[in-house]
Amino acid sequence: MTAETKTELTTVYQVKGMTCGHCEGAVSSEVSEIPGVSSVTAVAETGRVTVVSEAPLDVEAVRAAVDEAGYELV
Repeated sequence: MTAETKTELTTVYQVKGMTCGHCEGAVSSEVSEIPGVSSVTAVAETGRVTVVSEAPLDVEAVRAAVDEAGYELV
């Protein structure tokens, strides 16, 4: 009985400018394309984007993805 141990890291980012579900989807879509990201949850109401990844992410990669979606990483 062997189980594969997989360590995941959860990081919460603050994003400025999200106001609706479409915004959440745009940010989630762009950030999820970063290699190593396994899930993204964006909440417009709080501006929080929770990212689960296999390893720590380069903040500049996250910033570029958020910028590409049309928002600003705070």
